[in-house]
Amino acid sequence: MSTNTAKILTLERFLPYQLSVSSNKISGFFADIYRDKFALSITQWRIMAILGEYPDSSADEVSNKTQIEKSILSRAISKLLHRHLIQRVFCESDKRRSMLSLTDTGMDVYNEVVPLSYQYEQQLFECFDLQEKEQFNSLLEKLYKHTENLQTNI
Repeated sequence: MSTNTAKILTLERFLPYQLSVSSNKISGFFADIYRDKFALSITQWRIMAILGEYPDSSADEVSNKTQIEKSILSRAISKLLHRHLIQRVFCESDKRRSMLSLTDTGMDVYNEVVPLSYQYEQQLFECFDLQEKEQFNSLLEKLYKHTENLQTNI
């Protein structure tokens, strides 16, 4: 009979698990709004949000900013193109490279979703005072940068 000397993992206190569950819960609520009111998936909305902030971005740039896997991103881009919410313009000098941007219809949807996004974010932060909110954002940014450094050192 072997004895298990490994430390027990308390999943509910394990940071990657806590972040994942929190993200799923937060995104899940907002996904209902995207889907019900705008017929958008979370991935599709994130693409539109990036293009609203960074017009004329390549698919690679969108992928880097959203951390969405390229195959999932490609399918979402196809759906947005089909719905005429975004457009693709191929570069004159290199036909393999294209830039994505919101169409007028896409910009209308974007302009409707953004205030809802801020309203929901405000509701999320109601449990924090101003100092806690600033500290939370600062710590998230610090953790994100640290994980980037960890990935480059592996």
